Amino acid sequence: MKTIIALNVIAHGDERLPERFWEKTRIGASGCWEWTAQIAHHGYARYRVGHRSGRAHRVAYEALVGPIPMGLVLDHLCRVRHCVNPAHLEPVTNRENLLRGAGASLKTHCPKGHELKGENVAIHPRGNRYCRECHRARNRAWYARSRAAKLGGAS
Repeated sequence: MKTIIALNVIAHGDERLPERFWEKTRIGASGCWEWTAQIAHHGYARYRVGHRSGRAHRVAYEALVGPIPMGLVLDHLCRVRHCVNPAHLEPVTNRENLLRGAGASLKTHCPKGHELKGENVAIHPRGNRYCRECHRARNRAWYARSRAAKLGGAS
């Protein structure tokens, strides 16, 4: 017995999004639905719904696929930030999205020049990597300031 799984095929121009949305897209060579209207400073497509402006890829995903699960973000599998094709989007944790991202895992040194590898790299609960040496230095400086404030205020 053969099992057939029917996948929702989402076509460019789907009626679940208004014509106004589709007028702002074009199909790229890689299959991306490239946003041709407003692009935010980080390269993400912006779309206004009523009086609110949001990210167009989220609007497309929620209209054509369904709600984005709580605690997850949409990762552009195509790595094209202005792509609004839901087939190119995957809900993942913010940590996973950052680790997959171009540049996040490519950084070899922090802004202060410390190497980001081994024991010197840590991952924040939000998913971003950080330099442990710089983190310890910030903590020491904060402790020194707070201790000086306590000693200065006690006299």
